[in-house]
Amino acid sequence: ADNGIGIAADQFDRAFQPFQHVHNEDYVQGTGIGLAICQKAIQRHGGRIWIESTPGAGSHFRFTLD
Repeated sequence: ADNGIGIAADQFDRAFQPFQHVHNEDYVQGTGIGLAICQKAIQRHGGRIWIESTPGAGSHFRFTLD
């Protein structure tokens, strides 16, 4: 969880695509592969990952493993 700028619901799927950022490129640092790697690893263990977020209030990245 964080208390950052949050992610709009229509950007959740994009957040898990490799080399994508869900915010203005001038604001965000990094390569954009972290969540894609996490999703792939979690899926290979039979789990799922999802985002719970409110723009302006931060995000929670949750996952399960089976």
